[in-house]
Amino acid sequence: MTNKRFFNIFNLTEAEAIELLDTPCDKLAEDESRYVAASHLINFDTEASIDALLRAIANDDPELDNRIVRRKSVETLGKLQARQALPAIRTCLAESDCYTVENAVWAIGEIGTKDPEILSEIAQILEREGQNHRVIIHTLVKLDYSPALDRIRTFTESTDEATASAAIAAVCRFTGDYTQMERVMEFLFHPNRNARRACIQDLIDANYYPAIGAIARCPVSIVFRLRAIRLLADCGIASGELEYADIRSSLEQTLLDRPQDLELIHEYDLPPTLDFLIRQLYETDFGLCYLATQTILDDFAALAPAALLATYEAEAYNDYGAHYHVMKLLGWLKYMPGYDLLVEALHNREPQFQKSRAAAALALGELGDTRAIPLLVASLDTKIWDLKYAILMALAKLGDDSGRELTANDDDWLIRARSAIAANQ
Repeated sequence: MTNKRFFNIFNLTEAEAIELLDTPCDKLAEDESRYVAASHLINFDTEASIDALLRAIANDDPELDNRIVRRKSVETLGKLQARQALPAIRTCLAESDCYTVENAVWAIGEIGTKDPEILSEIAQILEREGQNHRVIIHTLVKLDYSPALDRIRTFTESTDEATASAAIAAVCRFTGDYTQMERVMEFLFHPNRNARRACIQDLIDANYYPAIGAIARCPVSIVFRLRAIRLLADCGIASGELEYADIRSSLEQTLLDRPQDLELIHEYDLPPTLDFLIRQLYETDFGLCYLATQTILDDFAALAPAALLATYEAEAYNDYGAHYHVMKLLGWLKYMPGYDLLVEALHNREPQFQKSRAAAALALGELGDTRAIPLLVASLDTKIWDLKYAILMALAKLGDDSGRELTANDDDWLIRARSAIAANQ
């Protein structure tokens, strides 16, 4: 199921989006975008929207703006799982634009097909240079097209780590021999952040439960690790191959997200300054952020709070990555003047700051200030599972047991399992 939480942000009606998508490029006003219209139609699973997207695909204007709109229209049809669009999307497989081909392959994977001719066409794209072979491999595995095995096997030694990871996992799944999955796990600690992120998805797709502990130690954003552990847990519990006790330690280690619990793969050539470390909190490679966090805790604990507040006021309040790291650090530094800032973060409902809410809850637990208990209990009224779980952990840290009763019959099995654990455990 596609998560549509971020989709409806353009404030267009369906009719307005369709009219905009149908407008010729040379008739658009300066502030109008057909790409926005193609994106927005994900919110309208109707015949009218699907027909408009199909018209956009049929528009063969070679201008770049139109090519981009066609790619997006193919993607949106895939997200809508519009089966009637399959013939039109299939024609895109033969195009010269590699991005349109990539989106077409992905969309067919979302819609689903068992047509051997379509699947064979997708497999043949593996022989084209300049394509995203990872996407093609994923789709072939998702559609269970085992005749592609030999073609896929040639990519297990690819110099592109993300492609090699996908190929190795695909071969394991098609052959039933999982002995090579250790090679996929090695990418969890690769210097290339894209390789780290990509292999996590491959481990999820393969339902490779032995990787859960290693995923918890991977130096990428908590978002990737939490998603992986949760999906593997759900699948493993449903199949009877896992129990809550098998995943609890890794899950809670990930939620705490302490840099000392990760395998940090970067290092500094020279002792860094505090200013340099603060700037590192804004890096998109979270491996660098975690190294900076650990160094701040080890070498600058006394000076760090003032620097963290200064960077928060200057930039971090609006940068969801740095915001997250600042919240965590305020808790680990036991910085009591940061209490109000953490409470504010706990209540921040902006989607991009979601991980900061759980971080703030756990940081409030680290501060040990019992004023936070009623605020945390009230915040249990949420559908966000990791926030609810983090609150239960924070309340346990504060020695409070009241949240357990409120969540004992939660709809989420994972929350029920955590609520059954006494506060001192």
